[in-house]
Formats: sequence, structure tokens, C-alpha cells
Amino acid sequence: MGWLFLKVLLVGVTFLGSLYPLVDFSFSGDTRGQKPNFVIILADDMGWGDLGANWAETKDTTNLDKMAAEGMRFVDFHAAASTCSPSRASLLTGRLGLRNGVTHNFAVTSVGGLPLNETTLAEVLQQAGYVTGMIGKWHLGHHGSYHPNFRGFDYYFGIPYSHDMGCTDTPGYNHPPCPACPRGGRPSRHLERDCYTDVALPLYENLYIVEQPVNLSSLAQKYAEKATQFIQHASASGRPFLLYVGLAHMHVPLSRTQLSADPRGRRPYGAGLREMDSLVGQIKDKVDRTAKENTFLWFTGDNGPWAQKCELAGSVGPFTGSWQTHQGGSPAKQTTWEGGHRVPALAYWPGRVPVNVTSTALLSVLDIFPTVVALAGASLPQDRHFDGLDASKVLFGRSQMGHGVLFHPNSGAAGEYGALQTVRLGHYKAFYISGGAKACDGAVGPEQLHEPPLIFNLEDDVAEAVPLDRGSAEYQGVLPRVRELLADVILDIAGDNTSRADYTHHPSVTPCCNPHHVACRCQTP
Repeated sequence: MGWLFLKVLLVGVTFLGSLYPLVDFSFSGDTRGQKPNFVIILADDMGWGDLGANWAETKDTTNLDKMAAEGMRFVDFHAAASTCSPSRASLLTGRLGLRNGVTHNFAVTSVGGLPLNETTLAEVLQQAGYVTGMIGKWHLGHHGSYHPNFRGFDYYFGIPYSHDMGCTDTPGYNHPPCPACPRGGRPSRHLERDCYTDVALPLYENLYIVEQPVNLSSLAQKYAEKATQFIQHASASGRPFLLYVGLAHMHVPLSRTQLSADPRGRRPYGAGLREMDSLVGQIKDKVDRTAKENTFLWFTGDNGPWAQKCELAGSVGPFTGSWQTHQGGSPAKQTTWEGGHRVPALAYWPGRVPVNVTSTALLSVLDIFPTVVALAGASLPQDRHFDGLDASKVLFGRSQMGHGVLFHPNSGAAGEYGALQTVRLGHYKAFYISGGAKACDGAVGPEQLHEPPLIFNLEDDVAEAVPLDRGSAEYQGVLPRVRELLADVILDIAGDNTSRADYTHHPSVTPCCNPHHVACRCQTP
């Protein structure tokens, strides 16, 4: 453990009033003006229809809509899974959960995280001379070597998991106060609070808890400040940088602060969208002022909206999963229906990414890793297979060709976690299993196996309402290729260098700055 102690000593050094790591910001070599910077912003539980540029009914994303007009908008872009940890693991590895080992979410008491033999995007860029920072939600393990500072990020500031996984003194909608609300009380629905744990939410700066419980009312502004500070310091250094921002928005709890400040008194979700949009706008403005011509900004989401949260959940737009809603349950987050994994996505890089372009290329969060690695002039690890592709030609307007096929892993609503039983082939989509997640009314759709599979033509039926007739020529023409591709990927994974995540639990790994106080309360320095 000597190396771990040494690493602890190398982080948390005071730098311009903040707990920055001991990062060498000095310029060496001839990287200035050559290697691009990268800012990746990942929204949480944001629906495809929550972006105004996607869905005219949404009026709360002014800055994001401006980014869409100044860059490229992707309308067929997909999360790599329909829930938090697996989607984030795939972003940072370019690999599906069956390869990287992360098939479902980690908990407050999780001993493990993203397997240590998986190489992250931050590690690849760090080796290529980049300064790397991460702001916000991590959710890939917080104990020991699973912490972001040991996974390629020079700097970390954020909550290590979802911000509903603990109590706070500033409870937002659908969130417990500290100490946690009593068990067995009034059922929570709509704007009522849920109970999760009596341990307070921790806010980390590198390896240190700097606030517990977190003040959620000021969290968005803290994230904006830390992100802009990182961009400023890295830009001034002459070294290229990677900044990965895992937003708390639009996951519950939604802060009450921005709603009370909204003179039009709009519903909490719309007010939350406005706060998120403002945060992204501040980050983009900082990029524009400091490194506009050489910084690629990619905005997307980790999965679709969490429908069981009712009016605190977002919009799937036209991707309503009508077949499933008639069976019961939600076709959004945790499912393999379009509402669960089709997410907003924008690319912005003045002078490189074409302006005001809408791309219909079939792309995925999986593509972020290989695309960024290629643009950075770095190399992919050679001892494993990747599910993402280099989307550079699409980004620069030279192609509309994305994936020919995508596989959507089971994410909680039906089937074994991570299993590949839903296949996207061109504009066709085949389901070997279906199921609805918990809906606003509390209903859950039954798990149903389909052999032969349900197949939908998304070109004619974005709502996934009516599957193709199994006896039709169209169905019979698609089915053999679907079977072949699914068999091929399963065989490829079986022969790959795969990992297995440690999902064991132990209360001793719970983040706690002061175990002698109720809820692990400690004072902010």
C-alpha cells in the first residue's frame, strides 16, 4: 500500500485557493496548437425530448440550443446502457459491460468499481501528455484504487455516486433530509421525499471529503466554478487537457433553489433544466474565451428519463415505446426501448465541426473513447476489443455513416444485467426480451421472452408501437442478419480480454469524514 500512500501525498495540494493535485502545468515539447483539448459533459437522466433543439415543446435549454446551432446535433445517438454505472463505464472504456465488467450500478457500500485492468480514456490521454480533470458524478467506485484520482484523473471534484444516495441539509424534491426520514411513513410520490440512507452525501476534492452533507443548493455553481478554473489553469499551461463533467442534472433530487428564483413559477423539472443549461453555458463560455479554436466540446446523456419520478422526470419526445406501455410499465430508463437509451447529443468545435448540422448517423456513447483517442493522436490499448468507433468523419461532415449495428444491454427492467438481447440493425430493432421499468403509477411491465424476436422498423415507427408481422417478407429478410450479428458479438466477447467487477458490499467503505457524528457530519473548511 506504499504507492497508495504516496499518491495520497501528491493530491490535495493548495493551488490558487483550491485543493488541486500536484499537476505539472508547465509547458514542455511542441504540443501547443497541435493536440486538441476535450470537454465531455454528461447529463444524468436527461430525456431526448428535454433538448429544445430536439423537441419544440421544450423551452428551457437556450444555451444548449445555441450550441446546436453553432455545431452538430445528433438525433440517433445512444447511451451504451440504460442506467448510470454501466453507461459511464462504457464512456470511459469504449466497451460494453460484458467486456468491461460493469453491468449494473455500484452502491454507497460497494467495495469495488470499474475493474482496475480496464484502461480509461483519462489514462490514455494522461500518457499522451494531457492534464486530466473530472468534475461531478463518478459512480464507478470510490474505495481505494477505484477513486477517480487513481483512474487517470489528475484532479477530481464531485460526489462519487448519484446525489440521491445519501441525506442532506438542503433536500430537494424527492430527497431525504439529515437524519434520514423515518421508515414506514407516508408513501412517497410526486414531490414527496424518498428515504435512502442516514449517511450524508460526501463532496470530494481529490481524495478528501471537503463537505458532508453536501449543500445541494450551491452544487451546480460549485461545479461551474471548478470546471472553469480547471479550463483556465490548463489553458494557461500550454498543455492539452481533458475535462470530463458528470452533471447531477437531471437526476433527482431537483434543487428547490432555482424554482423559487423562477418568476414564472414553472414546474421543478423545467427549472432544473434551466439551471443545467446555465451551467453548461458557463463552461462553454469559458472555452470560447480561452481555447475556442482548439477545444472539442461533446455534450450527451447517460440514459433516458426516470419515469417513476413522475413530474420530476424528463421527456422521451416521440420515442414513447407504445408497445411496452400497452403491456404495462415504463419504456424509459432501465429498459432497452428507445426512451431508455436514445439521448441528446451535441458536438461543438469552431472551425472543425460544421455549423448548424443535424446528423442522422447511428452513434453511441461508446464512440467517445475511440474518437477522442484518435483526435489526440494517441493509441488504443492493443490487448482488447472495442465496441465504439472513431466518429471523426461524421463530426467533420465528411460522412453520415455510423454504426451498422448496435447492441443494447439489459439494464434492469428485464433479463440478466448486461446481457445482449436487443439489436439495432440499420433502421430495424429486434427484441429477444422486453419489459417495462417502474412507471409513475407504480406499475411494472412483465418480462417477456420473444423467440423469434419482435422486430420494429424505426424509420416508420419511432414510437415502437407495432412490430413487423413475423410472416412478412420484410421480417424474414431482416431476421437472419440479426441472428448472425448477435451470435458474432457473443462469440467475440467470449474470446476477448474481459473483466469482472467486484460488486461485494461492506459498510466500512462508506465515505465518512467523521464517524462520531450523526450522518458523518463534518464542517466545511
